Amino acid sequence: MISNVASHQSPASVPERESCAEHRNHVAWTSVKQERWEGELVVEGEIPSWLNGTYLRNGPGVWHIGEFNFGHLFDGYAMLVKVHFEKNGRLIAGHRQIETEAYKAAKKNKKLCYREFSVSPKPDNFLAYVGELAKLFSGASLTDNANNGIYKLGDGRIICLTETQKGSVIVDPDTLDTLGKFEYSDPLGGFIQSSHPIVTDDEFLTLLPDLLNPGYLVVRMEPGTNERKVIGRVNCRGGPAPGWVHSFTMTEHYVVVPEMPLQYSVQSLLKAEPSALYQFEWRPERKAFLHVVCKASGKIAASVEVPLYMVFHFINAYEEKDKDGRVIAVIADCCEHNADTTIIETLSLKNLRSFHGQDVLPDARVGRFTIPFDGSQFGKLETVMDPEEHGRGVDMCSINPAYLGKKYRYAYAIGAKRPCNFPNSLTKLDLVKQKAKNWCEEGIVPSEPLFVARPGATDEDDGVVISMISEKNGGAYVVLLDGSTFEEIARARFPFGLPYGFHGCWVPEN
Repeated sequence: MISNVASHQSPASVPERESCAEHRNHVAWTSVKQERWEGELVVEGEIPSWLNGTYLRNGPGVWHIGEFNFGHLFDGYAMLVKVHFEKNGRLIAGHRQIETEAYKAAKKNKKLCYREFSVSPKPDNFLAYVGELAKLFSGASLTDNANNGIYKLGDGRIICLTETQKGSVIVDPDTLDTLGKFEYSDPLGGFIQSSHPIVTDDEFLTLLPDLLNPGYLVVRMEPGTNERKVIGRVNCRGGPAPGWVHSFTMTEHYVVVPEMPLQYSVQSLLKAEPSALYQFEWRPERKAFLHVVCKASGKIAASVEVPLYMVFHFINAYEEKDKDGRVIAVIADCCEHNADTTIIETLSLKNLRSFHGQDVLPDARVGRFTIPFDGSQFGKLETVMDPEEHGRGVDMCSINPAYLGKKYRYAYAIGAKRPCNFPNSLTKLDLVKQKAKNWCEEGIVPSEPLFVARPGATDEDDGVVISMISEKNGGAYVVLLDGSTFEEIARARFPFGLPYGFHGCWVPEN
């Protein structure tokens, strides 16, 4: 069905852009000043009749408050974007800032009030510094800016997340209203969490790094509750601080806990002054590890040293079995940045806004870990396919959720068409044939491609891929690609530009 729907949006309510200086930037790296907008989009192409529901995307929407400007992509105050696919072919879209305490305080005081990824409020004097330390140890100074992940829980609630536990926020998928904090009802405590839990209709799994007694708690929460229960614990093998666990992965029976040498920097936290890697430090001498925890017993099934790695996002994992059905290894795939932390500074707004055609995006690959179950001390890290297949850039992956924790073939990611300073293409990865299909238009910045399976599908790639696109000319649109052919089937343009966003989720109509 082809839908060509006239937009009823009045020009007066179209969000304003940044100042004149900001006009020189790609719209992906600029703020939208209006907190809220909703309207109908004109559709070009054919939307599958079965695609009924709401695509939600989370990410930074505001990078400045008053005279204060953030310095890093990960800092911006959270903004939700929705695209609602109605059965009659209409598309209703909107965006809204998430009303976190950090955002409301900054808006009221015209300054930074909480610790964000790359910056902290500056104490006016020594007494103020002591007070700031007290707030740090209590967690009160940490941000609740839930600008990263968005998930549909098994009970239907929609939760937005960031690295801090207090940055867990419930939102309404229809109105995009902020409904309040997601208050955990357990006594586990702690301040930080993985920004990417693993969420299914049956459970919510996440990792809680322990800064005081370095290690990681593996916890589970059942639908309809706010209580996390401990599955098991992994003690750090690589030093006095846990590594960053932005994401992790799992198989049907095991949770894979990463321990990167990119570790939390206590010095940076205490000084309220970020290091060269902001709140982290790269300690390769402490080595890199992967731990496998049994979901049923909580026991550690394997713990191996692996080659150094730098990973924001894991893709999927599965179990290798022998002819008798015994697990002999766990395979874990990831977007791996060649053990190079340069990518973190590449994502500073200064660098993103100063692209003049140079090829400065650090290389990345699809990495595959093999974690043996034979008692070996070491695991392997190999490259799945020639990185040139996806332009030596890859991140922000999604898969068919029916294959979570199982052997799979396809993943969808952002890739690179060189030269670039940020991933500028969408790519479909065939991990069996070790080939990629790429989709790109000049001057675009795409967000994570989200795969939505066709109801009743039997083929792994039978569905559509949804991505929000920011354009160099200041525009923005949502694009739908066929999950199998990876060719465009439809797009719908917003009446204004949208900044780059991180991750999305699909909320079915039923």
